[in-house]
Amino acid sequence: MRGYRRPHVPGAHRAGVGLLALAAATPLAAIPASPAAVGVAAGPAAPLQAQESPRTVPPAPDRRADEGEGPYGTLILRGVTLIDGTGAPARGPVDLVIEGNRIARIQGTTDPSNRTGPAATVQGAREIDAAGMYVLPGFVDLHAHIGGVSQGTPAEYVFKLWMGHGITTIRDPGSGNGLAFTRIHRERSARNEIVAPRIFHYAGVGAGW
Repeated sequence: MRGYRRPHVPGAHRAGVGLLALAAATPLAAIPASPAAVGVAAGPAAPLQAQESPRTVPPAPDRRADEGEGPYGTLILRGVTLIDGTGAPARGPVDLVIEGNRIARIQGTTDPSNRTGPAATVQGAREIDAAGMYVLPGFVDLHAHIGGVSQGTPAEYVFKLWMGHGITTIRDPGSGNGLAFTRIHRERSARNEIVAPRIFHYAGVGAGW
């Protein structure tokens, strides 16, 4: 399990869920941005003939100790209101039991539609009191680009922007920073080494295949 403070249940996005608090959102200003990304002048530019255009953006830095938690063998989110993505009304409070990046069980507490009772305590599990918060499926961005020199946006900014908006999986359709760059970030994300969604990468026409 892993995650980024948005605020969130630390690590919940590895199970494809997002946790939202109605009045405790992390301001986007807390996410580091490049000057070009926010329209701030970065000082006089050097003469064009003296500049060498970079071929790619800087790689994302390693995840800091204060950027999420996990992974956990078992994670229990207690007392959440569940939006299951089927179009049904929100229901709860319920307990979500997440095992090995999968939602294993949804157990009712006071929800009359689920009379299984609260989830039992599991030895060694991480439990989080999420009363007053909402859980919904993580969003999937099917056309996502991991920053770029022309946009002036580094990978770290883009990854944290996605995570801050509940996007837990992305599909990069062209790997504009290079296949190796995207593949390395995909693998680092899977190992929980960086703050980033799951990454599925594809190559553009002529990009090495």
